[in-house]
Amino acid sequence: MRSEHVDVQVRPGVEGDLEALTDLYNHYVRETPITFDTAVFTPEERRPWLLSHPEDGPYRLMVATRRLLPGNSQRILGYATSSPHRPKAAYATSVEVTVYVAPDAVGRGVGTLLYTALFAALAGQDLHRAYAGITQPNEASTRLHERFGFRPVGIYREVGRKFGRYWDTAWYEKEL
Repeated sequence: MRSEHVDVQVRPGVEGDLEALTDLYNHYVRETPITFDTAVFTPEERRPWLLSHPEDGPYRLMVATRRLLPGNSQRILGYATSSPHRPKAAYATSVEVTVYVAPDAVGRGVGTLLYTALFAALAGQDLHRAYAGITQPNEASTRLHERFGFRPVGIYREVGRKFGRYWDTAWYEKEL
C-alpha cells in the first residue's frame, strides 16, 4: 500500500454509513452518466440497498474511510459492492460488482483498495464469475477493472438515455 493510503481503511459498510453513501451516490446520479438512475435518493430510499449487503455472504458492501482530525470522525471516500447478477436461481454463482469513489478521491488508488478488499472477502464464497457494466467512455474504470483481471465480453449500444443522449455500456467479466 502506498504511503498516501496509510490513513485510509476499508471495512464492511454499516447502517451508520447510509447518509454519506447516499450523498456520494447522488453525486453520480446528478452529475454523470456512470449510473443510469436519474432521480436522487433519500437515505431512507437507499436503506433496502444497504441492508441487501450483509457483512458475510456473496453480496458485500466495502467502504473506504479516512479518519478526520481532530477527533475520531471518518469521511467516506468510496465504496464497492457485489450484488446479484440476475434474480433467477441459475445465476446464483454470478455477481455484479461496482465501485464509486468520491470525486476528490478519484485517481488516488481508493478504487484499487476497495476492489482488493471486496475480492478478498468474496474469495471463500461459492461464486464463479463477476460482471461489471461500465458506461462509455470511462477510461479510469476500464483500467481499474482490467487491472483486476476483467476482460471485455460485449457492448450494449445506446442502452441508456440520460442528459438528453444515449450511452453505451461495456460489459466485463472476471473468473472468481
